[in-house]
Amino acid sequence: MTLAPVLLDRPSPETDAPSARIIAIANQKGGVGKTTTAINLATALAAVDKRVLLLDMDPQGNASTGLGIPRQSRGITSYQVLIGEQEVTSAIVPTKVPHLFIVPASVDLSGAEIELVAAERREYRLREALAGKALPYDYVLIDCPPSLGLLTLNALVAAQAVLVPLQCEFYALEGLSHLVRTIERVKRHLNPALEIQGVVLTMFDKRNNLSDLVAADVRGHFGDKVYDTVIPRNVRVSEAPSHGKPVLLYDLRCPGAQAYVHLAGEVLRRERSRLSAA
Repeated sequence: MTLAPVLLDRPSPETDAPSARIIAIANQKGGVGKTTTAINLATALAAVDKRVLLLDMDPQGNASTGLGIPRQSRGITSYQVLIGEQEVTSAIVPTKVPHLFIVPASVDLSGAEIELVAAERREYRLREALAGKALPYDYVLIDCPPSLGLLTLNALVAAQAVLVPLQCEFYALEGLSHLVRTIERVKRHLNPALEIQGVVLTMFDKRNNLSDLVAADVRGHFGDKVYDTVIPRNVRVSEAPSHGKPVLLYDLRCPGAQAYVHLAGEVLRRERSRLSAA
């Protein structure tokens, strides 16, 4: 089975556009499928020959683990990049997935927020680390920590767009509203180019009426910002990280893997529409 027929070809880049489209994958709430979405969306894009860099900005380093990068192999990490000790190009390592690379994270990143509190331009550290680098990627995806602290703020300032995974549960809209307010503040004061690329509903259980109700509420509030694709609850998706693999490598035929293939197709279609409108 191939992923290619489901996805779209990459559009021609805009004039004077950065070499890579930078998308932060963010939600201040934990357990919403954020890292799972980052890993599998990156894999699905790479499967159709998009060159993708995944930047792990979560001190837990789950995206690094989920792509098979052992902790003992993480020499230079996003921590050194953020505090200015190393160039981002020195931290990039290949993964088992062709065309997919990662800047891994380590637990040291948990101290970065404290270290950067008194630093000049502390919100711009990641943006400046990426600026001016001829990164040979179509997409840079940033896996953010489950908080709205300085690490996530750096990701939002560096990014051009935000993709929000949203679990189908009762408190989903309350948390999303908080995140949207934060994104609007960042856009007003720090990064005028920032936009919401889309909201993806995760952990959808078709046997549970609450999932349908939450999905309807979210679509009612955010309209076409919500992707048509929903990511179902799927045991194979949960198993894949323990094998150091994205679910698309672990079991491509399972419903969770196929959902991420379709999500990647939607992301690319939205990017093509954006470029056409521009």
